[in-house]
Amino acid sequence: MTPARAKIVLVRGDITEQVVDAIVNAANSSLLGGGGVDGAIHRRGGPAILAECRALRASHYGKGLKTGQAVATTAGLLRARHVIHTVGPVYGSGGGDASLLASCYRESLRVADELGARTIAFPAISTGVYAWPMEDAARIAVQTVRAADTSVEEVRFVLFDERAYEAFAAWVS
Repeated sequence: MTPARAKIVLVRGDITEQVVDAIVNAANSSLLGGGGVDGAIHRRGGPAILAECRALRASHYGKGLKTGQAVATTAGLLRARHVIHTVGPVYGSGGGDASLLASCYRESLRVADELGARTIAFPAISTGVYAWPMEDAARIAVQTVRAADTSVEEVRFVLFDERAYEAFAAWVS
């Protein structure tokens, strides 16, 4: 039996406050924290997340996590069970590789399925310092989630400001 399509929910707010099975972190390849969503998740989640990220770097991901891949750790002090770290592509002067951005969402859902997660919260991956245009990122995110073969029941896009919320709302409605 094919799983039902996940319900998509839009929330304007802070991803670190979400009560879900898994929160997706728009991480950098080092997995050791950074700015934006990554820094907020590490700060709010506490040292347990960083400790697991360091263990991952010491074992399977010595050179870091590749763009478009995803891996899970504890959620530490967050109100979630897991954090799924994924590295989005940088949007450069020549554009960006949409297949890598889509892979972030697909791979995060795959990891969520492995964890048995039923609810997941995503940020707008690559739209901050990685400069992916919000409207295009929203299209890729929503289309990828809708096409995904997943057991996740609810996909929550947690959007920090009104501009991001409106961009995603245009693709969800």
